Amino acid sequence: QVQVVESGGGLVQPGGSLRLSCVVSGLTFRTFNGYVMSWYRQAPGKERERVAQSTGARGSNIYAASVKGRFTISRDIASNAVYLQMNSLKAEDTAVYYCKAGVNDWGQGTQVTVSS
Repeated sequence: QVQVVESGGGLVQPGGSLRLSCVVSGLTFRTFNGYVMSWYRQAPGKERERVAQSTGARGSNIYAASVKGRFTISRDIASNAVYLQMNSLKAEDTAVYYCKAGVNDWGQGTQVTVSS
């Protein structure tokens, strides 16, 4: 059974940085290496949107236009972990951030609040 656990959210001032972590259990490192891993976010009253995606062994990353150049997705195969480095944060980045492993496995979410 695949389990997805996020961490690293919190309160940060505009212009600041946060690093979110997502650890996936229930997969071998070889399977994880080939998994598509994604970060989504959902702000109050808005639909959930994908902000970043890592296609694993194929090596390509995809970013939403709103975060391109500010957010970076990366993975540590040895730890079955994927990260989202968020820089130059803005108030509009405030949301619950979710990690998705593959097609169907979601974490519980971690709150990111950008406010002065």
